Amino acid sequence: MAVTFTRPVEYSMLDGANIAYYPRIYDLAHKFFEQSWLEMCGISYPDLININKIGFPVVNIESDFSAPMRFGDEVIATIWIDNIGTKSLTWNYLFHNQNGELLWTSKQVTVCVDMDSLNPQIIPDYLRVGLQKHLSEEIL
Repeated sequence: MAVTFTRPVEYSMLDGANIAYYPRIYDLAHKFFEQSWLEMCGISYPDLININKIGFPVVNIESDFSAPMRFGDEVIATIWIDNIGTKSLTWNYLFHNQNGELLWTSKQVTVCVDMDSLNPQIIPDYLRVGLQKHLSEEIL
């Protein structure tokens, strides 16, 4: 099952063409990624990193920019897990605006790492249980 979150396109996200600058879109996606941990696994991303010493850095990204994100748009993010490996996860993102227009899609692979050594590690079972509830077919 996918999770859904919303955030506005803020003025600070704009470029000279008066649309969201692409690095800010990745930043927005990461904010949604951080937010998803609490809903999916019942743990905040800061607690996952600072207390449990587990992180999930991105190792691969594929994205398509379908329409511009404009100042004042409300971005509706739909996020689900496509694949859970032993040490990696594949995340899917769909961004629509308040009118239902598709703005951006992305598939991102993250790897589970020990935050002290940054070495890959097996995804712990207490996370895997929550993540498995968010496995879903592609939702276009």
